[in-house]
Amino acid sequence: MKLVQLTAPLSVYQVENLNSINLNAKPVFIGVTEDENSVVGPTKNVPDVTISREDGWSGFKIEGVLDFSLVGILAKIASLLADKDISIFAVSTYNTDYVLLKNDKMGAATKILKTSGYVIE
Repeated sequence: MKLVQLTAPLSVYQVENLNSINLNAKPVFIGVTEDENSVVGPTKNVPDVTISREDGWSGFKIEGVLDFSLVGILAKIASLLADKDISIFAVSTYNTDYVLLKNDKMGAATKILKTSGYVIE
């Protein structure tokens, strides 16, 4: 399976109002629930005003469109990394999954995944 390494430094943050997000900057993910508006996107595009913010994230995108009938793709990656005490923040879209982790874990995660047969671009 092919993973594409995300190149931009990422942040995970919450905003009161979605109008504060620059949608032209292509955030990785926007989650809206009755309790919160959460965003994952390039650190350079985080609005000045946030409710909460955590910088220092990197990650991988699972290449291609994943059919809903596929089972265990994200679970396998999460398990491989969890076995080495690397926690992830996973987000899913209609087409694919993203595996985010803190910058200081990227090198170890890349090595683990490559050793396990994943191709990383």
